[in-house]
Amino acid sequence: MKIHELAPPKGARTDRRRVGRGMGSGRGKTSGKGVKGQKARAGGGVPPYFEGGQLPLVRKLPYRRGFKNPFRVAYEVVNLDELDLLADVVEVTPTVMRAAGLVRRGKDPVKVLARGSLSRALNVHADAFSAAARRAIEAAGGTAVALGSD
Repeated sequence: MKIHELAPPKGARTDRRRVGRGMGSGRGKTSGKGVKGQKARAGGGVPPYFEGGQLPLVRKLPYRRGFKNPFRVAYEVVNLDELDLLADVVEVTPTVMRAAGLVRRGKDPVKVLARGSLSRALNVHADAFSAAARRAIEAAGGTAVALGSD
């Protein structure tokens, strides 16, 4: 078989149906749209969710309304008491936290919160810190380094 011999199977391609081209065509006069009404007009018809003018379901259910912020940043949260459990570690990075099982998903940024306390100095690298967590880390003699602000 050669490239010029290729053709779609019979019946796979049909000509476009031209409407409004006279009564002899079988699609003349109203062009297959019936008589009058909203659906017979140019650009006519109603959207699929239209309920005939009654109060739409989406407006009856208040919890269905609203807005989902596409720019929201969902952080993986790590608390100070969890960081304190890391033995023999001075430099704490998101990779170390992931290896220790403190954060699950690999793609989300990490934020350190201030639940618990630190008993030793740690150099913590994370994407974000709460103000109280930053104070607690520095009070224990460590440093809080925000990633991406280098």
